[in-house]
Amino acid sequence: MGLVRLRIRELAREKGWTMKDVSERSGLVYSTVRHYARSPGMATVDLTAIIKLARIFDVMVEDLVEVLEE
Repeated sequence: MGLVRLRIRELAREKGWTMKDVSERSGLVYSTVRHYARSPGMATVDLTAIIKLARIFDVMVEDLVEVLEE
């Protein structure tokens, strides 16, 4: 199984948002957003969360998810 990283910090910085802003805009719990943003690599991620995050950043899922290891 591969590892992925979500580009939440970079995309939030571009928009001038805090992690709290991301949480409120996406409807995701703050601790989840913080975990995803801080994690250097994850084996599993909630697909619904990824879709919500991609929507608020107005990017495609492929632009949010960085594949680290296949």
